[in-house]
Amino acid sequence: MNTANFSDWAVVKGEGLDNFKEIVYEKRHHRTLGGGVARIALNKPEKMNAMTVATVDEMFRAFYDASHDSSIGVIVVAGRGKHFGAGGDVNWERWGLREAFYNRYPPNRLIRMSRKPVIAQVQGYCVGGHNHMAYCCDFTIAADNAVFGQAGPRVSSPADGYFVPYLTKVVGAKKARELWMLCRKYKAEQALQMGLVNTVVPLDQLEAEVEKWCEEMLSVSPGCLEILKAAFDQEMDGYKEPCSISAAMYPDWFDMPEGKEGGAAFVEKRPTRFWDIRRRETEMRRQLLEEYEALQAEGKGT
Repeated sequence: MNTANFSDWAVVKGEGLDNFKEIVYEKRHHRTLGGGVARIALNKPEKMNAMTVATVDEMFRAFYDASHDSSIGVIVVAGRGKHFGAGGDVNWERWGLREAFYNRYPPNRLIRMSRKPVIAQVQGYCVGGHNHMAYCCDFTIAADNAVFGQAGPRVSSPADGYFVPYLTKVVGAKKARELWMLCRKYKAEQALQMGLVNTVVPLDQLEAEVEKWCEEMLSVSPGCLEILKAAFDQEMDGYKEPCSISAAMYPDWFDMPEGKEGGAAFVEKRPTRFWDIRRRETEMRRQLLEEYEALQAEGKGT
């Protein structure tokens, strides 16, 4: 492929699209085929592109614009710097996840609602929210230094909804549970073997490989691709929206010691104390039950 067939990347301007702080939003067009590519690059390399609700808000505007631009055929999601991303900003999550759970939407919904095929361009760490954003994309192209994995249970960050069971369609039920429950990390070649990514290339060839895939998609009917993407994506609609299970099982999770402990341990760079908390909870439950039974025996009720 001759990369000169593409115009240079140009930052998108316009009402609601200027002055992004969390992302860089760009477009380029193929000189021969005519179609274009939009790139949404997370732009906090000093924080390994950690996401907050503000990041998702900016991504929404870019996705909306690209999805409604008839000259765009493909959307690329990337991360500036050495890493695609390390998930949610843990300092922000200590309060921000309440907003994300009860009043917002995950970045995966942006990919689900996009009319255009989405490619995740991954280098370095692709962990937590960035990992499930990447596997919800239509295609994931990884550099050979990429590392994939989930981290939620390590930092008391619960997850449920379509993007959890959807992973079983990507890598199979056993591997999906392994990924989410054990929080292991997987190198790029391991991710390729399990079907988590489409292809792996040397880091210095990553952008060229993404351009190659974009050019392939621009060479076919954009309308057909939009229909195919919607047909594939409708499978996700059968799953529940995120947070319904968490809210039912642990409605006060973020105010409970276990819900606070993971983030606190991460920030303080110490081991977690989940089972110390559970032990004390068990003791307090037993004590409360004994007190209740004693009152009942005395005929005092509660």
